[in-house]
Amino acid sequence: MDRRRVLKNMGLSLGYMVATPTLLGLVQSCKNEPAITWTPEFLTEEEGSVLTKLVDLILPKTDTPSASEVQVDIFIDKFANDVMEKEKQDMFKMSMGKFMDKALADSGKEKAADLTSEDLEPVLSSSLKYSKNDQTKMLESITSYSEALAEGKTSTLDDETTRFAFANNLRGLAIWGYKASEYVGEEVLAYLPVPGEYIACADVQELTGGKDWSL
Repeated sequence: MDRRRVLKNMGLSLGYMVATPTLLGLVQSCKNEPAITWTPEFLTEEEGSVLTKLVDLILPKTDTPSASEVQVDIFIDKFANDVMEKEKQDMFKMSMGKFMDKALADSGKEKAADLTSEDLEPVLSSSLKYSKNDQTKMLESITSYSEALAEGKTSTLDDETTRFAFANNLRGLAIWGYKASEYVGEEVLAYLPVPGEYIACADVQELTGGKDWSL
């Protein structure tokens, strides 16, 4: 069965916040692929390098692995390549380009490959630090832009909103991919290899020590 069609039918959209056995298979396909030999399928190598740095800024190494250590960057690239519809692929590429343009302009560098985490962090931070009211307005603009393009109309999106669209979407994908990874699912979240009884109402501290359940 075609993986792209299966996942579309499961209702995935810009949020991508649904986990399924089929989608977890995509995560599993990443785990045996060493990051040092990773060649992006959807992004260019320069964009892939930036993606790795960005996911580690969102989810850095602490007492748990960083995002790239559980290959969230590889997962996002595969997800974009294998699952995203053409319109969302175009939006991801375009918005990432605007994000990198800002980082290059602010750092005075010419090539994306030369961008460091220190160059990217201020742009990522500023792209996410908006009030809820501003975020609502930006999301409305993004929705209107996407709908116009889907109808074959000409539309534009200002650079600030475009960078927010990329940063917000990337943050959601990174967190989702991280929680879906094998290591985090088994070692960080509450995990039962063979689920037992269903308890409808109980204190989460008593059941899992306050942890989310592994998906």
